[in-house]
Amino acid sequence: MKSDHCFFIRRRRLARLAGGQTSQPSTPLSTPLTSPQRETPPGPLHGPSVKECSFDSDNFKFPLMALAELCEIKFGKTHPVCNLVTSLPLWCPKPLSPGCGREIQRLSYLGAFFSLSVFAEDDTKVGDKYFSGPAITMENTRVVSQSLQHYLESARGDLFKVLHNILLNGETRDLALNYMAALVNYNVKKAQMQTDDKLVSTDGFMLNFLWVLQQLSMKIKLETVDPYYIFHPRCRLAVSLEETRLKATMEELKTWLSELHEDPTKFSEPKFPTECFFLTLHTHHLSILPGCRRYIRRLRAIRELNRTVEELKNSESQWKDSPLASRHREMLKRCKTQLQAKACADVGLLDENLLRRCLQFYSTVIQLILRMVDPAYPNITLPLNPEIPKSFAALPEFYIEDVAEFLLFVVQYSPQVLYEPCVQDIVTFLVVFICSQNYIRNPYLIAKLVEVLFVTNPAVQPRTQRFSEMMENHPLSVKQLVPALMKFYTDVEHTGATSEFYDKFTIRYHISTIFKSLWQNIAHHGTFMEEFNSGKQFVRYINMLINDTTFLLDESLESLKRIHEVQEEMKNKEQWEQLPREQQQSRQSQLTQDERVSRSYLALATETVEMFHILTKQVQKPFLRPELGPRLAAMLNFNLQQLCGPKCRDLKVENPEKYGFEPKKLLDQLTDIYLQLDCARFAKAIADDQRSYSRELFEEVISKMRKAGIKSSIAIEKFKLLSEKVEEIVAKNSQSEMDYSDAPDEFKDPLMDTLMTDPVMLPSGNIMDRSIILRHLLNSPTDPFNRQPLTESMLESVPELKERIHAWMREKQGGRLV
Repeated sequence: MKSDHCFFIRRRRLARLAGGQTSQPSTPLSTPLTSPQRETPPGPLHGPSVKECSFDSDNFKFPLMALAELCEIKFGKTHPVCNLVTSLPLWCPKPLSPGCGREIQRLSYLGAFFSLSVFAEDDTKVGDKYFSGPAITMENTRVVSQSLQHYLESARGDLFKVLHNILLNGETRDLALNYMAALVNYNVKKAQMQTDDKLVSTDGFMLNFLWVLQQLSMKIKLETVDPYYIFHPRCRLAVSLEETRLKATMEELKTWLSELHEDPTKFSEPKFPTECFFLTLHTHHLSILPGCRRYIRRLRAIRELNRTVEELKNSESQWKDSPLASRHREMLKRCKTQLQAKACADVGLLDENLLRRCLQFYSTVIQLILRMVDPAYPNITLPLNPEIPKSFAALPEFYIEDVAEFLLFVVQYSPQVLYEPCVQDIVTFLVVFICSQNYIRNPYLIAKLVEVLFVTNPAVQPRTQRFSEMMENHPLSVKQLVPALMKFYTDVEHTGATSEFYDKFTIRYHISTIFKSLWQNIAHHGTFMEEFNSGKQFVRYINMLINDTTFLLDESLESLKRIHEVQEEMKNKEQWEQLPREQQQSRQSQLTQDERVSRSYLALATETVEMFHILTKQVQKPFLRPELGPRLAAMLNFNLQQLCGPKCRDLKVENPEKYGFEPKKLLDQLTDIYLQLDCARFAKAIADDQRSYSRELFEEVISKMRKAGIKSSIAIEKFKLLSEKVEEIVAKNSQSEMDYSDAPDEFKDPLMDTLMTDPVMLPSGNIMDRSIILRHLLNSPTDPFNRQPLTESMLESVPELKERIHAWMREKQGGRLV
């Protein structure tokens, strides 16, 4: 009787649907907001009316609502409509072609409903209907966007009801899970950077599926999730062995999996919470992340297009009657289409409710991963156990990379989403893995985590200040973050990638910005001072700073010289017009490239010089070590010569601020570094630099500082005293200078061909001068002769050879005196 009564109620509801009113999204911007909307009557459950679900009409809504109602009907303990739907041949069709992702979307029973989309790539009618016409304003766009998001949420709610009831029905749960797994497995290509969109499901389809899964996994307790599921013989997800893992190589993975599968009793029967959790995790990888990447690509394309359009508009008088006119007008039209597509993408991706649910789910993923590396979580301690759990090492790399990539997107385009209770877990996750670099094989994944700290820095994104403060004041961060970042700064010198030389500058720029922020937080001062005084790691860090500053300043100043040269040529209009057209274009192209290079490198160089400025004020001893002091002095002298030497006028460019070039500030900081390191040892290092140092150079520097009012008279006087000290040493050097070029070969360093003063033997049997091999080890911890690992502790003094060298030097000096 009860089931008959329920059926009667359902029938009444379905009857109401047939004549009911719909909540059509806000009217298109081209239509007055007051105009009445004509309602579309419902069609059959899965007839032509829903074959192409679109926001262009209401045809899909009533069939979907009816299906949701029908699936809820129970007869005894079963849902008859759920049984019927899953028994259809097209419930989960087998793939027929390489385009299995698009196939299952087009052919499966629920595919048409899941295809409902606001993205222009999926449905061009949406942009034309809601984001075109003369009435477009920011306010109208916002109202329409909210209406579409609400309407989409309503449709997704009905999809959730359908799938939820099929899962609740014991007879159809397995078929539902098979269908859900097929949607994931058939769309693995969506994760690729370059893929053919025709072979995979659309972004709108995957985001609708993600929304349903998020609802299904919302109440899952983490204790019920088996972290070994993706290694389970009965795992529904197809995780390729070629998928990059967090730490394990392919060989290590195969060995561990074969050991694991030897004993089937190690695995328990997969339960629904586990399967649902991992389906949701993998769906995030194939839906929200590809959508974010496409959104960023679109914004870049729009920026490029806007630049081109601006140029075309400015020169319209030149081309409007030319054969190129039609092509240029097409370009202007394309810009409008792209802006429409962006408005559609804003609706689909910048939905705060969707982004918050993604953040909450990723927080759960983070908790699971942190429990794997430290079962004591949330009472986690650093450093982590040096023995890395194999279950963690074998996890796909994207489990962590996706979290970082999603955070980077949210910080840039919807930072308000970050203020959720789950953010504390995210901060812990970032600190733990940046401080546990041995747990992750790919240095670029660590770099991505560091980038999240960089973009949330208030200097970069003011709206994430609270997040940044949570990170800086985290108990684990206060003791561990500074040494970890300093280590990564030096380790990133060699990443193994072909682009490593250029990548390291960006990564180090991020770290330097974070350091400046941490230095302002008094809680981190103690850790900084410990690092400054601890020796080896800080010395390596200084060495990399010297290398980077040398390269970046040299490149940026050279590009400024080339800019100056072209600008001078273009000033002489008569001479410029005489140049062939091709040569003019070539010079302008070179100018554009040099402007881009100088902007980029000057930004990076400014950051490294500022770090020197901060560090030399706090600590001096490490900068004066034999392997560093002479190089630092030579670098400073060379750049002073660039700024104040005879050819300094070549750096004079129009609008220097356009390139971030501030010569007065740079000169002020460089001369500050001299004064902060002022001592007898540093004065000797300056004097020993025969390439760039000269008395005339220092006199010119003092003159420029006085004229420009760069420094106080006291500071200028101190610099003058340093200059006098250096000159005294130069005079002594010239008196006692000896020519050791005729030294026996066994007394010379094999790399530099200079006389050794402290010979040491390497494990390979080669003998080198201690200062030269130590300088080499700062850049590469390997034997220069065989590339084997080498550390300072492996060097052995050769006292007998050292005594013979010094005896020969004394004899040489004695002969000179005679």
